[in-house]
Amino acid sequence: MIISSLSLQDFRNYEGMTLSFSPGTNILYGDNAQGKTNILEAMYLVATTKSHRGVRDRDMIRFGCHEAHIRTVILKKGLDYRVDLHLREGKSKGIAINGQRVKKASDLMGLLHIVFFSPEDLTIVKNGPAYRRHFLDMELCQLDGVYLQSLNSYNKVLENRNKLLKAIFETPSLKPTLDVWDAQLVDYGVRIIEERTKFLTRLNEVIGPIHEKLSGGKEHLKLIYEPNVTADQMASQVKASRDRDLYSHQTQVGPHKDDFSFVNDTIDLRRYGSQGQQRTCALSLKLSELRLVEEMTGDAPVLMLDDVLSELDSSRQNYLIESLGGIQTFITCTGLDEFVEHRFRIDSLYEVTNGHATQRTDSEKDG
Repeated sequence: MIISSLSLQDFRNYEGMTLSFSPGTNILYGDNAQGKTNILEAMYLVATTKSHRGVRDRDMIRFGCHEAHIRTVILKKGLDYRVDLHLREGKSKGIAINGQRVKKASDLMGLLHIVFFSPEDLTIVKNGPAYRRHFLDMELCQLDGVYLQSLNSYNKVLENRNKLLKAIFETPSLKPTLDVWDAQLVDYGVRIIEERTKFLTRLNEVIGPIHEKLSGGKEHLKLIYEPNVTADQMASQVKASRDRDLYSHQTQVGPHKDDFSFVNDTIDLRRYGSQGQQRTCALSLKLSELRLVEEMTGDAPVLMLDDVLSELDSSRQNYLIESLGGIQTFITCTGLDEFVEHRFRIDSLYEVTNGHATQRTDSEKDG
């Protein structure tokens, strides 16, 4: 799986830009706040229909404009796919694949798989549960269109149920209508719990050996799913929690409150791990994600490292470098220092300055 080219128009700080990429390692370098991450964000948007920053579509449209365009050409299993995304202020996305309009954004999911690694991911272990749920959801949504539909439906039902809980406070006669939303909440919630359980089981098969090697054989990592409620008990627990929900105006039971832990033998590294241990866990998680996506799809995903290398020590850098073979990789950094020049094979190099990206030639790489 390879991203061959990217064109941007009025996206973030890019008025207009077209780049072609190498199937190997692509380096984007420049000072901070010049637009390096915006390039990665555009490609991630094509893969997942969402920004990795969690922002709205209108926030990605260039200041003073009302729409933005992204065009990407993807090479997948010998076939070219041209994906056009049209971001419109106050409207839903326009999407086309090879010139054919796609009615739902979810229909785009699964065409391109991206593993995105940023400095924020290094804190996924010690951050709150929402960060770990986001990791699960974004990976499962790329791999399973049914999961994406279930998650979207669950979130809509959850939002409507919470609105109804508030409305019942003012209009108690609406209380019987909760039954309809409860049934849907349980239906979609059970599907999500079951798929998260399966995914974490498969992830555990991959992450153990990777983490053991990263830690020099000192740690034996296991991910433990901590569902807010089990699939077989969700219906009864939603019913039992109704009075509490009415009092708080919030739904207290369901997978929107799930979590998972990183356990070394019996030690919960979220709470008792050192910063080094937590960072090693995060790196193990991302490398496992790479391996698992390849196993499940039969194709290597695209890897994006957004200014993350400077955050890793030399041993973790070495392991990451060894894992890049055969994977198209995009790396952002602030400068071509000794580390980048001598530790990485650079297939394509781009200088990013104030919303302009310029590809450097082979002679310029060496100079």
